[in-house]
Amino acid sequence: MDSTTSQNNIFPKGQLGSVDYFTGTVWVTPLLADDGVNHFSIGNVVFEAGARANWHTHPRGQVLIVTDGQGFYQEKGKPAQPIKKGDVINIPPHVEHWHGASANSAMTHIAITNFEKEEFVTWLTPVTDAEYKEVNLTK
Repeated sequence: MDSTTSQNNIFPKGQLGSVDYFTGTVWVTPLLADDGVNHFSIGNVVFEAGARANWHTHPRGQVLIVTDGQGFYQEKGKPAQPIKKGDVINIPPHVEHWHGASANSAMTHIAITNFEKEEFVTWLTPVTDAEYKEVNLTK
C-alpha cells in the first residue's frame, strides 16, 4: 500500500498541513476548489493522534463529516464535544472553534467550507497543550 494512503480512507493523505495553522501532524488533500459556481471548497483532512487545528472562524460556516477515527470539536466558551466516524458537524458563521484528533486516535474528516468573496477562514491562536489536555482528560 502507498504510504500516502490510509487503510481506512478513500483519499490520499495529501500534503502536510502548515505549522502556522495546526499542532501535530496533519495531512490536507484539496478535493474541490471554489470555482465561482460553487462558493465552497471541499478537503479531506487527516489528523494523526494528538493533532489539532488552531482556533479559527469561517465567515460563512463549515460542515465537517468525520470519516474515520475519533477526535474533538470545541466552540470557544463551550465544552468540547467528542466526534467519531459518521458524525456531521455544522459550524455556524463566525463561531470561534477548533477540531482535531484525540490523544489516542487519529481522525479524518471531510471539510466543506463556504466562501465569503475570497475569504473562507480566519486563523487564530493555537489550542494550547493545557486546553487540549483538559479536553482529553474530561472525555
